[in-house]
Amino acid sequence: MSREEISCKRLWEFLSDYIDGELSEELCHKIEQHMDGCEHCRVVVDTTNKTIHLCHCDADDIEMPADVRGRLFETLHIEDYLKPKPS
Repeated sequence: MSREEISCKRLWEFLSDYIDGELSEELCHKIEQHMDGCEHCRVVVDTTNKTIHLCHCDADDIEMPADVRGRLFETLHIEDYLKPKPS
């Protein structure tokens, strides 16, 4: 790659390799420079990283406050999951 700046579209083409740490230091630097000035791409990368992290976590390790869980389930119209499980 030459010294030109990376566009949003180009960043997205490299997204997986960037997150996996498989790009050259120079290309990573260009991507990070782009994200310094592009909130949209920064949000995409941060959200993707957080999603990957959550997918690798054991669901039992994640604590969600009961009120948040309730609002989420009601919003998704899955109130039946709010009922306590029979012992």
